[in-house]
Amino acid sequence: MADSNAQSLVAGLVASHGLQLRRFLLARVRNVADVPDFIQEVYLRMLRVPNAESIRSPEAYLFTVAQHVVQQQALQSGPSGSPAQLMRMLDPSPSTHDANPELDASAQQCLERLQKALDGLHPRARAAFILSRRDGLNFDQIAERLGVSRPMAKKYLTKALMRFRQSLAEQD
Repeated sequence: MADSNAQSLVAGLVASHGLQLRRFLLARVRNVADVPDFIQEVYLRMLRVPNAESIRSPEAYLFTVAQHVVQQQALQSGPSGSPAQLMRMLDPSPSTHDANPELDASAQQCLERLQKALDGLHPRARAAFILSRRDGLNFDQIAERLGVSRPMAKKYLTKALMRFRQSLAEQD
């Protein structure tokens, strides 16, 4: 029963938001040829939702899943590419940056500082941050993945966040 609900949900989303999803992904990916693969991954993840009827806003959920797919690809592909490309991939609303070049330049500088801060982190602190933000894991799950205690996972994440806060404060 739940499987047919997920299938009907995805079929409805394809019909009503397929073109929007394609445009959403085109604005965020480096290689246009990857867009069909990303679309397929988004729909596959939507089909795996155990309780499709519990989704209050299917459109918002669809674009959240798409954003996660893009972010996961960006993190897996590494720090290659310009900060502007990375910003387009990670920003949920790039049109606001396109309209204001000053904002775009400021955002690029901020992104460069944050990327530098991320690169300067201890590998475990960086891993804890990525597991938390990209994968949505809690402290217990991060600790298990990293093979450390829960307080240590919390400490790693706290250090990463402090480094980012410090980097942003230096910008002001």
